[in-house]
Amino acid sequence: MEPTGSPRDSATIILLRDRAGGGFELFLMRRHRAQTFMAGAHVFPGGSLAAGDCNPLLVGGFSGAGAQRLLQEPGLSAETAVGLFLAAIRETFEEAGVLIARDASGDMVDLTDPARAARFAVYRRELQEERLSLEALAEGEGIRYAPDLLVPYAHWITPTIEPRRFDTRFFLARLPEGQVALHDSRELTQSCWLTPADALREHAAGRIVLMPPTLVTVAELAGFSAGGPLVAAARSRRILPILPEAFRRADCFGVLLPNDAEYPQNAYRRPPRPGQPSRVVMRDGIWRAESV
Repeated sequence: MEPTGSPRDSATIILLRDRAGGGFELFLMRRHRAQTFMAGAHVFPGGSLAAGDCNPLLVGGFSGAGAQRLLQEPGLSAETAVGLFLAAIRETFEEAGVLIARDASGDMVDLTDPARAARFAVYRRELQEERLSLEALAEGEGIRYAPDLLVPYAHWITPTIEPRRFDTRFFLARLPEGQVALHDSRELTQSCWLTPADALREHAAGRIVLMPPTLVTVAELAGFSAGGPLVAAARSRRILPILPEAFRRADCFGVLLPNDAEYPQNAYRRPPRPGQPSRVVMRDGIWRAESV
């Protein structure tokens, strides 16, 4: 199938927080049903790269070469590599109200003070409406963004069958102390913290919808009992781009993953992964990850 258009660079953050009784939870938000992309689905906060994100002055000693190395994309421009980290930070603040940044003392930005929280809520809305830039926010509040706290985890590209396509880098990040995640009520209508296992159960029961990239990612995360080992494993994880291939059969439809025996694209094909999903299939109105 011929591509319908070049995918837009984008970034998303898988926010993690530890549970008091052990384990960890993920932050998921439900997209508005009126949205043209993944309407009604539960997603991680994220969005497209913007021109203002590609500003190396906003990240201090975090270099473009370092960003390329962490993303495992040496062919990416240095500005775009840094920009993807900043896009993830900006979009997570806009969509979830969580700002991964340090204040002048080097501590993480703390929004427990009601007056400060109210001020940052205004900044959040102004960023959404493009009336404020990341640079102006940093200068006005004396903060420094913290891309070093983002751990690249995966790289998904929207299938060519879709009219709107995204080239998305997934990052892991812990919820900073003194901050509360909350959806923005514009593009998003609900949010929740769930363990990976609970998210999979809610999806299987039809109470939430996880699209194929989110479903496969959450299934992978369910293999970890705590956030610490997950983040540690992600730091040494090999990241390869995943471009699903749409397919249709008489009884179902879905997408093939690069490790599926029937996957057709040589440039993205990967060896079989025993016990791991190789395709995501729509059955009975629910996306299901299957190993074939």
